[in-house]
Amino acid sequence: MDVLVFGAGSLGSLVGGLLAQRHDVTLVGRDPHVGAVRESGLRVDGAVTARTSPTAATAVPDRDGTDRFDLAVVTVKAYDTAAAADALAGRAAALSGPDDSDAGRTDAVLSLQNGLGNEETLAAALSCPVLAGTCTYGARLAEPGRVECTGVGEVALGPREGGDADGDSDADGEESALAERVGAAFRESGIETTVAADMPRRLWAKLAVNAGINAPTALARVENGALVDGPASGTARAAARETARVARAEGIDLSDDEAADAVASVAEATARNTSSMRQDIEADRRTEVDAINGAVAERGERARVATPVNDTLAALVRAWERERELRG
Repeated sequence: MDVLVFGAGSLGSLVGGLLAQRHDVTLVGRDPHVGAVRESGLRVDGAVTARTSPTAATAVPDRDGTDRFDLAVVTVKAYDTAAAADALAGRAAALSGPDDSDAGRTDAVLSLQNGLGNEETLAAALSCPVLAGTCTYGARLAEPGRVECTGVGEVALGPREGGDADGDSDADGEESALAERVGAAFRESGIETTVAADMPRRLWAKLAVNAGINAPTALARVENGALVDGPASGTARAAARETARVARAEGIDLSDDEAADAVASVAEATARNTSSMRQDIEADRRTEVDAINGAVAERGERARVATPVNDTLAALVRAWERERELRG
């Protein structure tokens, strides 16, 4: 496959680096990381290791307007999804600024992002199929040109609106067949991958885990393992239970206990990991709280489901973001 990875930060570089072992990969990211990959290749170490030489750029390459990418894997932060959609559609500059307006074309898109609504944003801007995905691999951009895999997980992907395993529930089975091809390409590259017909439920389950882990660890500045049985474990589980209640209000079969148990299980399995939101706060970057706890609170309000824990977590992180903006 000819694959474009849009958003070559930690996760995008890990996925792109592994895919590049068997496929033609172009990473779109920011300097100095892109420059280091272009000059010396990409090194993956940690729980998995690889040394590859993907193409690297700060904007989606035009490729003379002739060739199409078979697949674009979108790994940008949720607040950059609209910009990614515009860049992939050829309507806007990519990551490095308004002067880099060249854009490419793609036959299909896979979102491996946090939060809700990313797939809908991409689909609204693009004419190609958009698959939903989740990823539980841990990744950390250790330095320009080097990404560390902090834990082996799984990629799950499939039609964004779900469907039967035989593909009868989506248009002519095209998205199910596409998902199978993408899943095969990922597995060929050594990425643990499941092709799933229940992606809406999986996205909500992942949201429950993110709602329970990200904001508490970011605010308390603790590793994920502190939520297994520490003082904030009750808060983490309560945020996940609220997410499950909102999910059920939207027709998704996700129980309170399942959501809470998933938080405990992931926190234990990734005990030494630093959550993505904590990494953002420690790096003085904007967080994805609006797409995680904020999304739970917003959808809960629409569905008349109380979400006091997510409301509070979102408000506290937003307070930090406001002070960051004032400092800047």
